[in-house]
Amino acid sequence: MESRFSVGQVVHHLKFGYRGVIIAANPAFQGTQAWYDHVATSRPPTDRPWYHVLVDGESHSTYVAEGHLQADVSGAPVEHPALKEFFDQFHNGYYSNSRFLH
Repeated sequence: MESRFSVGQVVHHLKFGYRGVIIAANPAFQGTQAWYDHVATSRPPTDRPWYHVLVDGESHSTYVAEGHLQADVSGAPVEHPALKEFFDQFHNGYYSNSRFLH
């Protein structure tokens, strides 16, 4: 199944309103059933992509179903203490890491 979003893309959470940057993507839910039962109260599909997101202005990350996200169009960077562990460049609403570019 193809993902709508990519690593380094800035997104907006539709339900909770926060912005963040994607640091990893899974083609389907990779968490435990206990986590899903406790945290994913809206019961998003587990057979669609899920994303690990650094939350803007916070120090934590989230694990989010694709259906809860949309591309962020603000063009603004994300503020997160772990950002430099994943990326070193920001351009046109996307983060990248020159260490992985060929």
